[in-house]
Amino acid sequence: MNQLKVGGIIVDVVRKDINNLHLAVYPPTGRVRIATPLLVSDESVRLFVISKLAWIKKQKAKFAGQERQTKREYVSGESHYFEGSRYLLKVIYKTGAQKVVVRNKKYIDLYARPGTDSEGRGRILTNWYRREMKKKLPALVDKWQQVVGTQANAWGIERMKTRWGTCKTETGRIRLNLELVKKPKHCLEYIIVHELVHLIERRHNDRFVSLMDKFLPNWRLYQNELNELPLGFSDWIC
Repeated sequence: MNQLKVGGIIVDVVRKDINNLHLAVYPPTGRVRIATPLLVSDESVRLFVISKLAWIKKQKAKFAGQERQTKREYVSGESHYFEGSRYLLKVIYKTGAQKVVVRNKKYIDLYARPGTDSEGRGRILTNWYRREMKKKLPALVDKWQQVVGTQANAWGIERMKTRWGTCKTETGRIRLNLELVKKPKHCLEYIIVHELVHLIERRHNDRFVSLMDKFLPNWRLYQNELNELPLGFSDWIC
């Protein structure tokens, strides 16, 4: 990968064995990336980017204006999200098992041992988020694999700064962003379908869009909702 600077914008350029140029602007910072065929020159890439500058700037402005939470300290009274709903955190210091309990559809009770610092409290909550997402995935994956007619070889949950999910078509491995457990269920399902469709069509071309329309007709609504919801915080790490 190399970089070009066009109109004051840094563009990551990745050369691949593909036939067409593919331009993308990624949340949360508006990183610009272009995948290009191996033999396309830097000057041709530069001219292509120049032709798309208005669109790139529009996308970057959208991400810059997206709501972000301030950095979490994991103290009582903070807002945290789970399955699309907002909860107030209550930290309870107590000897014994460290755990998280959702209470009255309003509170997330975090039980920590006395003296646990902010990093430790954050780790308890993150581990709980991961366990909750692991519980939900098998049924949702089974449901949508039957609908789409493809099957991933492996599923993983990871912290990712720039993507909601990834699909390695060569290995059939799909990874999902841990942040999705904080979003409404249909947003998580949208990403599952999106990545499963990549096992049929690797690129975001007309065929990919047609398959998404077939399997999940409202996917554009879910995509827009997901991209408008608050990000975890400035660097998008849980």
